[in-house]
Amino acid sequence: MKESDKNIENLIDKMMAESNLEAPSIDFTSRIMAQILAAEKSKIKVYKPLISIQTWSLIIGILIVLFFCAFMSGGEYDMRINKFYTEKVSDLFSEIDISKNILYAILIVPFMVLIQIPFLKKYYNNRYQL
Repeated sequence: MKESDKNIENLIDKMMAESNLEAPSIDFTSRIMAQILAAEKSKIKVYKPLISIQTWSLIIGILIVLFFCAFMSGGEYDMRINKFYTEKVSDLFSEIDISKNILYAILIVPFMVLIQIPFLKKYYNNRYQL
């Protein structure tokens, strides 16, 4: 070793011997834990649904009103309007030929997705539960 390295090492040893170890305050642990808990609480996000309860109640209310208006109007419905729109829609889709397999897929897949949603939701809620 060089002479300068020995001098530096001796100087460091002397400084370390003269310095006192700092001791933490008595409530050091409790203050740190309080800060950790505060940081954890700030990370937690409150669940907020995509569609609020007020919006769902408005949608259901509108559907109920439309349902009752349709039945309370009596027999005054003009069948010519219905026939006109039915012919237009059937003309739009008359050239489309759908196989039975595609038709079954179109009918069954949405129901299967709706059945899987609760199972997947339960799985992910249990998986990421704190």
